Amino acid sequence: MAKRFFTTAALFGSLLSGTAGAADPANWPGVVEEAKGETVYWNAWGGAENINAYLQWVGTELKSRYGVTLVHVKLDDTAKAVATVVAEKAAGKNEGGSVDLIWINGENFASMKKQGLLYGPDWATKLPNWTYVDVKNKPTILTDFTIPTDGLESPWGGAKLVFFYDEARTKKDVLPDSAAGLLDWAKANPGRFSYPQPPDFIGSSFLKQVLTELAPDKAKLLKPVDEVTFAADVAPLFAYLDQLHPLLWRQGKAYPQNYPDMKQKLADGELDIIFAFNPSEASAAIAAGELPDTVRSFVFSGGTLGNTHFVAIPYNAKAKAGALVLANFLISPEAQQRKQDPKIWGDPTVLDLAKLTPEEKAGFDGLDLGVATLGPADLGPALDEPHPDWMTRIEAEWIKRYGAAN
Repeated sequence: MAKRFFTTAALFGSLLSGTAGAADPANWPGVVEEAKGETVYWNAWGGAENINAYLQWVGTELKSRYGVTLVHVKLDDTAKAVATVVAEKAAGKNEGGSVDLIWINGENFASMKKQGLLYGPDWATKLPNWTYVDVKNKPTILTDFTIPTDGLESPWGGAKLVFFYDEARTKKDVLPDSAAGLLDWAKANPGRFSYPQPPDFIGSSFLKQVLTELAPDKAKLLKPVDEVTFAADVAPLFAYLDQLHPLLWRQGKAYPQNYPDMKQKLADGELDIIFAFNPSEASAAIAAGELPDTVRSFVFSGGTLGNTHFVAIPYNAKAKAGALVLANFLISPEAQQRKQDPKIWGDPTVLDLAKLTPEEKAGFDGLDLGVATLGPADLGPALDEPHPDWMTRIEAEWIKRYGAAN
């Protein structure tokens, strides 16, 4: 029933905008023709130079191949783009919206889907390049933080939580192998670990990793928060953080701003262990000269969080055709191979390489993933992302408990 409601809500938003039937990916030549001359305002995180450079390349290719102009609206929080669409709907601006595409997943997708703020019905699976997408081996492509995607967002890249350290300073045999082990390591190495303050995505992901490991009933995390038992459900997480915070960098009285800030602190020797949601991030940073070539990766043997990130089109987007052309290009073998190259970005592909031509597959096989990148067999199990409800609730609880420190 919920699935039907969400899909209907998304369609209702499309009808409101007066564009139902327009920019139909089932008529791809028509979409390409309609997209010519459009400007796509893509609201996407802008906190990393290598990602920004990749988006610039995408914009250049989009312009030369399709006559579409790309404007990267740089965000520090995806929720700001969601808030813009919410405000426009409240003001009755059901067409000609200011946001054409959003880099999205998790609670932001769930919120837009629930409120009928997404263009639809199903468009993602009708994109020409969808044929390459690996829906068989990557279940998070069809379910975003437990929420069915229903073709309302198109996958763009994979993610897995991975930790990094500098073997010139830290010996491999002392590295933690779990959240509990990390706490023990922090006790032996005070001030050498930290995480960005929520609601930064990476910081919130650390909270979810700890919660997933320590939750007494992990099945609860795959459902919305139970208000009656919430305090008891998260008690292990906050008991853990109460112990960890005095052992953090600056005793938990300040936090790294984001992942790039953590990366700089590892390079400067202020932190000894950091983490990211990209298995190739360390190698990419080494290739870019941001980290020394002695940095290596590790994971917890019991598993770390894994997910997929997407792009979605708001129901009232002005340049829907251009957004569709952009989304399709992002899952082309060419764009995906370039994105996976650590020298460019290092973001894992969402494609099934077995579906590619021999030449396209050879391009992926020939990528040097870098000395710090763990192979697929070494990445360990992927833990399910909790239902989006949990992120928003534990972020709010974190800020109530610890936010005053800043």
